[in-house]
Amino acid sequence: MDLPIQGLAPQLPIFGLATLSVAAALTMVFYPKVKKTDLYESRFTAIAETSAPSHNRRDGGARRRRSVQETLRDLDERQKAEAKHSSSKPSLVRRMRQAQLSWSKEIYYLVSGGTGILSFIIALLFRIDTLPAIACGIAGALLLPHLFVERRRKRRFARFSAEFPTAVDVIVRGVKSGLPLGDCLKIIAVEAQEPVAGEFRTLVEDQTLGLPMDEAVGRLAQRVPLAETNFFAIVVAIQSRTGGSLAEALSNLSKVLRERKKMQGKIRAMSQEAKSSAAIIGALPVLVAVLVYLTSPDYIALLFTETIGNIVLAVCLLWMGIGILIMRKMINFDF
Repeated sequence: MDLPIQGLAPQLPIFGLATLSVAAALTMVFYPKVKKTDLYESRFTAIAETSAPSHNRRDGGARRRRSVQETLRDLDERQKAEAKHSSSKPSLVRRMRQAQLSWSKEIYYLVSGGTGILSFIIALLFRIDTLPAIACGIAGALLLPHLFVERRRKRRFARFSAEFPTAVDVIVRGVKSGLPLGDCLKIIAVEAQEPVAGEFRTLVEDQTLGLPMDEAVGRLAQRVPLAETNFFAIVVAIQSRTGGSLAEALSNLSKVLRERKKMQGKIRAMSQEAKSSAAIIGALPVLVAVLVYLTSPDYIALLFTETIGNIVLAVCLLWMGIGILIMRKMINFDF
């Protein structure tokens, strides 16, 4: 009986060390999870104990969250309904009003006709045949007034975006000092720069006629379809329906708008090199053609006098237009 015990005696320390190693490994694997569960349970117990007397406050916060969610849902449904009933592109009259032009449709059409006739005459002065000159006149009548209105519209929106964060800061300071929101809007309508002052004057007039504050601000977002005005309309609508600190919400909105403006500047700076390269590439064929026409007019006149030359010129212009549109799509960033 002593021999088996003596044979196992050297293996006992090895078996004990293996058992301890396995136990240590299991402890290292499962102890953090057990400890984390204990911490979670202790935190949940502490929160339950501390929040038990504040049951009404918790219910109030839940009701406000539900109210905010309902308000956002209503705004989303309203925007979808407006987008469904209205066309994807604003009407001609609205675009002219957004460009701060007091033209009517008749005046716009008269300007288009005059531009077309002027383009036709300029084409004839450059010794272009009658049919291409008529095409130039039609293109001038359709494109030039449209581009003029769109350029003025975009420039006005850019000025509005640059001035709008300052107007929001004025509202924040006025609300913090105890002034009503309506009085702050009147201050902006008088003291701010155009076009912010004009739009806020219209907003104040709508409110004076009896329109609720959230609907008046919603009309501002319709007149100036920018992300900034849409954010402002959402903040005012939520505050008017659910309550809360308007000054804090608008202060956060002002920070977001300024950070967004900084991001726009960074994107413009980073894409300026690509835009310059695209402009050079797009203008180079036109400049070369003009220089050749000035130095050797007979050499390039075949493009305008011969049928094959007209076909070659039309194909080249088509490919140039496609290339310019592709480059424009590549270097334009939505932000």
